[in-house]
Amino acid sequence: MSGLALEARRIAKRFGGVHALRGVSFELAAGEVHALCGENGAGKSTLIKLLAGIHPHGSYDGQILVDGQEVRLRSARDAEAVGIGVIHQELALFPDLSVAENLLLGRLPTRRGLIDWIAAQSESRRLLDQVGLAIDPATLLGTLGIAQQQLVEIARALARNPRILVLDEPTAALARHEIDTLLELVLRLKSRGVACIYISHKLDEVFAISDRITVLRDGTAQGTLVTRETDAGAVIERMVGRPIENLYPRRDVRRGSPMLRVRGLDVAPGPRLPPRLRDIDFTVHAGEVLGVGGLMGAGRSELLLHLMGLWGERRGGSVEISGISLAAHDVRAAMRAGMALVTEDRKRLGLVPGAGVAFNLTLASLHDITRRGFVDGAAEAAVAGRIAGELRIKAATLETPVGALSGGNQQKVVIGKALLTKPRVLLLDEPTRGIDVGAKLEVYELVNRLTEAGHAIVLVSSELPELMGISDRIIMLHEGRIGGEFTRAEATQPLLVAAAMGRSPARAA
Repeated sequence: MSGLALEARRIAKRFGGVHALRGVSFELAAGEVHALCGENGAGKSTLIKLLAGIHPHGSYDGQILVDGQEVRLRSARDAEAVGIGVIHQELALFPDLSVAENLLLGRLPTRRGLIDWIAAQSESRRLLDQVGLAIDPATLLGTLGIAQQQLVEIARALARNPRILVLDEPTAALARHEIDTLLELVLRLKSRGVACIYISHKLDEVFAISDRITVLRDGTAQGTLVTRETDAGAVIERMVGRPIENLYPRRDVRRGSPMLRVRGLDVAPGPRLPPRLRDIDFTVHAGEVLGVGGLMGAGRSELLLHLMGLWGERRGGSVEISGISLAAHDVRAAMRAGMALVTEDRKRLGLVPGAGVAFNLTLASLHDITRRGFVDGAAEAAVAGRIAGELRIKAATLETPVGALSGGNQQKVVIGKALLTKPRVLLLDEPTRGIDVGAKLEVYELVNRLTEAGHAIVLVSSELPELMGISDRIIMLHEGRIGGEFTRAEATQPLLVAAAMGRSPARAA
């Protein structure tokens, strides 16, 4: 590391009476990867928006310096002009334009007054190669998956050759091999002298790639740590303000009677298409967590969606809850039998962002608060208030739009909505994706409380430590089939990875 590329001095920012940042100072050296860690609401996003020019100079107190000189950033264009590139967690792309048009927006090459599409295609391929994305630049962006769109966003930021690159949760939607490609890219940029601010809830990534870690809590800086001289426990303790002895709290498993039985399940995406899921066979008991892992595309989410009656054409096999047989494509029957699903994509499928917390919490259980065809407002407030208190949902009021909440609190609302349907079997698809360590711990503790109360849980996770930490048994899917099944005692990361790849190494003695 050499001289300072960027410095924030005593930054303070308020939104009305709320202090988002309280005198935060932060230094970034040239050729350094500096991680910012903190719970949702700690002030990370506010600080990034200052550096991006979204919260303009004059709306906050303190100074921002680039290469030792104070800068007054009043727009994203100002930030780009001084060499700051920002990759936001929320994608800022245009789905109706091509990949090339998104990558080169505002700077498409021209020839004799017309767009030079050959040059645009060539430059776009060069940028896509940097992030390991092999697609045709003429592809309509909206036809790509979220992970591919995220890589396009990263490539677009690199097109401007930033000297300071800010990455806000860049791997949230990426598969393991895509994450590895991105981390290698960041290290290459570092070797070229680019200074990077890396924000992630995934501490394994933070420790794999960063030189230093600054922790924010409640708008204040809790200190900067040299990565090689600290550990995850010290970072988590500064983030949440208390020591965390065990991120995955243990419990005594009291396995009850079989609750969910799946036998010989074959499911295709639609008519005349080959099965996507083949010969799926498992049982989940009351008081048990069955973890489901596998590579992206292995069929994890499709399995949960089919169990809930939301996806696929069943070609064979059966699904039963407590002896009640469930037909395909019958969501009401699944709910009556006691099944509920917390979806992977909470913003698109789990919430109505513009509606209030109470509205979202009670949306799936309106029959309990409806009187003569109308929603009983007092009953809605009572029910929503009770579950919000139990889950410790942080919101100004129950009428606060759920889209204004932090990611962790949004996830609690989705879980609360599912719990109000009084499920016996709860399907959780990536329940901790995109939420901070403190909120993750609360989800894990909730899972323990539910199993102690006799619920059966099927949990999909792409994070192997999480899968191993909270599951009683684990099945790994490989290309739509079960590649291996393991008890908690048997499970190791090499075993799980091998099963996900269709290999079957011998279990440790």
